[in-house]
Amino acid sequence: MESDSAAPLREMWYYAMPSRRLRPGRMVARKFLGEPLLFGRARDGVAFAVRDLCPHRGMPLSEGRFDGAEVQCPLHGWRFDHQGRCTAIPSLTADSKFDCSRLRVKAYKVEEVQGGIWVFFGDNPEGAADIPVLPAIGRDRQPDLIWSLKVDCSLDTGVFGQIDPSHNPFVHISWWWRRKAILEKTKEFVPWSYGFTTLPHPPSSNYSPYKLLGSPRTQLFFRLPGIRIEHTTFGKHYFVILWTVTPLDDGHIEMTYIAYWTPWFLTLLKPLLMWGARIFSFQDRDALNLQQQGLRYGPSLMLVDDADTQARWYFQLKREYRRAHSEGRPFENPVKRRTLRFRS
Repeated sequence: MESDSAAPLREMWYYAMPSRRLRPGRMVARKFLGEPLLFGRARDGVAFAVRDLCPHRGMPLSEGRFDGAEVQCPLHGWRFDHQGRCTAIPSLTADSKFDCSRLRVKAYKVEEVQGGIWVFFGDNPEGAADIPVLPAIGRDRQPDLIWSLKVDCSLDTGVFGQIDPSHNPFVHISWWWRRKAILEKTKEFVPWSYGFTTLPHPPSSNYSPYKLLGSPRTQLFFRLPGIRIEHTTFGKHYFVILWTVTPLDDGHIEMTYIAYWTPWFLTLLKPLLMWGARIFSFQDRDALNLQQQGLRYGPSLMLVDDADTQARWYFQLKREYRRAHSEGRPFENPVKRRTLRFRS
């Protein structure tokens, strides 16, 4: 059991990148949870991830070559397949009895869902929370819009920003987004898989763009480790936004905004939607980066009334997930059905 309660949960799937970023025969080096990873896509289209360090002398494998089947280290030419097995050591003579297949570089479990690549950092993906599949849009659906940016904050701070309703009228100030400053809101929450969700409800009247959709209904979802979904339906159409928070290291995260929709007119408005997503995400980034200036001094942090209840639930969910895994028992969702009232 991890002693640091703020540490990311390892027995979890984390969003890594859009599927389209990883083309066949290509490699992408990333760092997640403080670990160097090398992602690749084999000639047959299968994506994989291995530790981006050669076990021989610690050379980054990403600086080597990839022929669509094996990665070659640039220092001594050692080769590894997509499962991390060493397949060749050029310095060995023909009569050498050394079995290079005994050597391995760590391989990570990788899955592709709805146009995104997810990576698992633990040891038992079968016993962990599964990858969230967005409601009613199909497992193979490709995103219509993707936007990612790096933020200088911890995982917990980034997740709090996802599920904090009361910062909106002070951080997300835009003439095109909010018609009124603050309204009183009442939302019914129920437990959801490794998280919680609201019951379907009309979007708040101070969010102007929703007026373009007629009479929409929205449902908000949150689940571990840092995934938020906003699913809006109007008539036979939908507009779904997936937010993910992936820790890069102790003090940096990557926030990704992914949108899926069905109305044809939203595709025509895609440049405008991307512009809005950039502004919205930059507002979050700037607020979180500024907050870090105060958090350096280790202040006592408070959670106040219903507006901060979702943050309380997040910490409870995280503790329960860690305990359940440590004790080898099923996860028991600590969230109970509750009506929250707050101003936002």
